[in-house]
Amino acid sequence: MARFKRILLKLSGESLAAGGTGIDPQRLSDYARQIKEIHEMGVQIGIVIGGGNIFRGLSGAQKGFDRVKGDQMGMLATVINALAICSALEAEGVKAKLLTAIRMEPIGEFYSKQKAIDALNDGYICVFAAGTGSPYFTTDTGSSLRGIEIEADVMLKGTRVDGVYTADPEKDPTATKFDEISYSEVLARNLKVMDLSAIVMCNDNNLPIYVFNMDKVGNLKRVIEGENIGTLVHK
Repeated sequence: MARFKRILLKLSGESLAAGGTGIDPQRLSDYARQIKEIHEMGVQIGIVIGGGNIFRGLSGAQKGFDRVKGDQMGMLATVINALAICSALEAEGVKAKLLTAIRMEPIGEFYSKQKAIDALNDGYICVFAAGTGSPYFTTDTGSSLRGIEIEADVMLKGTRVDGVYTADPEKDPTATKFDEISYSEVLARNLKVMDLSAIVMCNDNNLPIYVFNMDKVGNLKRVIEGENIGTLVHK
């Protein structure tokens, strides 16, 4: 039995690279099979994936790129990853639709809320690319926006760690994990769950965030089935 009816799945571009650069075919295939697995359980799925494995706008700006152009390059990086996810899903026999925040037919359809919801109800997995379509916003904020717009029950944030900790567990061996935590405590502790604007949007619109390790095959289904393997961020 699926715990959620409709989800927004946020994936990391860096995780797609599996420790390298670009797109790792095995990691891409693992993601597609896991997503297909929950789709067959009747879950409606929207996906946002970052572009950090290809280009990150903010780091580009720090190296001398114009910030707006750097962010636009980052948006295009997310389109490349979104195309890869769609292709992998279709190879698994799943219907996928790419919706972009910037017009770029025939690569993808221009996003609208109603178009997305209609596609979800028709059995498509929707992959949302190009962030919000505006500079100065990350894919975290884009994920919050799309999750709220499609009226998702939850945002599932797939990362390489298994939840939210008191500190970065990769740097601090004494860090302890939260089973659940409020938005306000995340903000007060300055925990790096998502960008500040994304947390505030989720708080204001009551969209829970569930942080879990997506890189471990099978974890996505375990989350959908209700296993407590990550951290729930909520009011």
